[in-house]
Amino acid sequence: MLIFITGGVRSGKSGYAQQRAKELCNDPVYVATAKIWDEDFKERVIRHQHDRGAEWTNFEAYRHLHLLPIQGRYVVIDCVTLWLTNLFMDRDNDIELALADFKEEIDQLIKIPGTFIIISNELGMGLHADTPVGRKFVDLQGWANQYTASKADEAIFMVSGLPLFLKK
Repeated sequence: MLIFITGGVRSGKSGYAQQRAKELCNDPVYVATAKIWDEDFKERVIRHQHDRGAEWTNFEAYRHLHLLPIQGRYVVIDCVTLWLTNLFMDRDNDIELALADFKEEIDQLIKIPGTFIIISNELGMGLHADTPVGRKFVDLQGWANQYTASKADEAIFMVSGLPLFLKK
């Protein structure tokens, strides 16, 4: 099962996803897709880790998530935006290659027995990016979100901490 949760920054996506996972099981898995780029981001990651309890199994990965020991588990993947950032950079800002890598990852995940709650950001609802690479990334994010939503059993848009069910 795939549950896709998207929304703006600080819309309540992660909290909602974690709540859903804990309602479904007592021992959820959290997969962080971020690389630690600087001290400020490291502190943010530590804060997020403390927000989750000891019942969580935590993994850090941004490629080949399907190879993690997550079969039959309830897994929160946080988040598509950071995951895509890594793929985009690995592919030297080539949208087509990064999107192909991402789609392959989603296709591999949905073959695994389990429940996957994937969190993403809606970047295309704000101002246009100032730079060509920024505009390319917003396009990549939009296409990745569309692909994930198309494969999802449920799709939820978070606004002001409230879930709007797009697909159920």
